[in-house]
Amino acid sequence: MDEFTKYPHRRYNSLTGEWILVSPHRTQRPWQGHKETKQTITMPSYDNDCYLCPGNKRAGNQINPHYSNTFVFTNDFSALLPTTPKIENTEIFFTTHTEQGICKVICFSPHHNLTIPEMDITSIEHVIRTWIQEYGELSKIDAINYIQIFENKGSIMGCSNPHPHGQIWASQSVPVEPVKEHIQQKAYFESHGQTLLQDYIHAELEKQERIVINSKYFVALVPFWAIWPFETMIVSKRPIQHITEFTKNEIHDFALVYKELTCRYDNIFETSFPYSAGIHQAPCDGNDYKEWHFHMHFYPPLLRSAEIKKFMVGYEMLANPQRDITPEQAAEKIRSVSAIHYSTNS
Repeated sequence: MDEFTKYPHRRYNSLTGEWILVSPHRTQRPWQGHKETKQTITMPSYDNDCYLCPGNKRAGNQINPHYSNTFVFTNDFSALLPTTPKIENTEIFFTTHTEQGICKVICFSPHHNLTIPEMDITSIEHVIRTWIQEYGELSKIDAINYIQIFENKGSIMGCSNPHPHGQIWASQSVPVEPVKEHIQQKAYFESHGQTLLQDYIHAELEKQERIVINSKYFVALVPFWAIWPFETMIVSKRPIQHITEFTKNEIHDFALVYKELTCRYDNIFETSFPYSAGIHQAPCDGNDYKEWHFHMHFYPPLLRSAEIKKFMVGYEMLANPQRDITPEQAAEKIRSVSAIHYSTNS
């Protein structure tokens, strides 16, 4: 890849079938753009005004229990509703149909000030087990065909409450991004007899250029086709269709990788590193999807510092995504920082 470190080039995303423009020479340009406010606020373990803290009243006037681990509830203002009537319009330019679903919120911890990189492994395992339990229950509902588990971390990612939490949106239809990955994974499996991601991580492990963490059961890496500056992906080493297939050892190992990766994120700029992260897995409509391979995406927006973020505007919105720092440079940066959270030294 040495010949591509100086010149503009396009990279193909095998997982979605899309392209990205990489312009490494632009890292030399001066920056006079917008700067975000660095997140340095020290938060309490409990906040009287937080509607996610134990014992507090939520926006929907429900009272939270005095929970001690994770806490799950149906979103008081859900984007999807299970009682939506089935209506459709088949007009050529106005095709639409109603969508049923369920939206849930998962408080990772009763502690208002603990994000994933600051939680202990046992607590992170509890988050993963909660995902598994919720997935198992939601997937049994006839109207549910896909379950999206995700987390928005940080106010610049639209997180409306700093209390560490994630969400689960269970929908009747398979959303756009998983559909893209389904098409690519199915075509590859039919041609090669193995999952796309199984062969991809094997090739990445041989090159070692973009590997961040190589554990017993998972690989964390900056994808060859990464769009966001420090985008990463955690991939299981064995093909897993759904999170419910995790073994006890895989749950523990996933917690270790999840914590280390997010610690390294925080350590890059010594700030609570914002991101949107989410799990992609097979639909839960009862069919067998041998081509699907479990993975978790991390899309962080920070670019040059805790105050400067990447904007997806102009060419990115009208043509295709573009990045300056190469995925290889990003991987080296993430690997170069400590796996021990910077707050432990303060």
